[in-house]
Amino acid sequence: MRDFGACGQLWHRDGRQQVLTSSGGTASPSLSRYNGCMANQAYLDVWCKDFSEQRMADQLGAFLATVPFSTTRPGFTHLTVRAVDSSETPLLEDDLRPAPLDANGIIEIIGEHVHSDASYEVRSHWDLWEFDAASAKWANGPEGLEIFCHGEDYDDAFWRENGHLQVNLGFEHLFTGHAGLLGIRQVGKAAAESAEEARFMEAMVWPENLQAYHEKTRHNIRKLLDWVRRIEKAIQVKQVKLWSEGEENFEARMEEILAVR
Repeated sequence: MRDFGACGQLWHRDGRQQVLTSSGGTASPSLSRYNGCMANQAYLDVWCKDFSEQRMADQLGAFLATVPFSTTRPGFTHLTVRAVDSSETPLLEDDLRPAPLDANGIIEIIGEHVHSDASYEVRSHWDLWEFDAASAKWANGPEGLEIFCHGEDYDDAFWRENGHLQVNLGFEHLFTGHAGLLGIRQVGKAAAESAEEARFMEAMVWPENLQAYHEKTRHNIRKLLDWVRRIEKAIQVKQVKLWSEGEENFEARMEEILAVR
């Protein structure tokens, strides 16, 4: 899978390091390496009932229309079209940041490239809660989304194991937290793997810090699950899978965190 983060560091959305201290402020950069490895990503895979060449554009358009854009960075900012497999040079690469597009705009551009052996990649942003090191407060701001659409003849039927539609949702910890601190099973809390992680966990002993951590993470989870429900209403879904690189059962982990009151 793709590796978007540096192992052993917690990165803010703009590239700055961050950590929550017991006083609610920020700590030195050395404290930000508490999580062990930040490369783990979370994913959404969707298999459709009908994804024939004749239905691809309609299904993709309806799916893209459900994307919960960031309020400050709306629209799709990049588009890539590929044919045959990922080793081939892209047929089209558009940087749309000067004028981001909506779902209809994307479908209009790919119109002449709709084939069963093609794939489409788009990027956008959605708003999730994360601790903002600059303000020493929680911020609901833009996080990256990568969306992939696979035709059924693309890359030796890549879709069979990965879905017709696949979304890289971003960092796993935005939905599961760090070090097993969130959830109802305190016995499942992971032991600290470094001095920095131990200091972060000590900060979470403060009730107000842990309460905020639960609250904001639950908000992120609910936003993800609400999006999945909209997808299931918008397109002909056969199967939906939520998973991550670090959790054995990503959905169960989120349900556990939601259960905490």
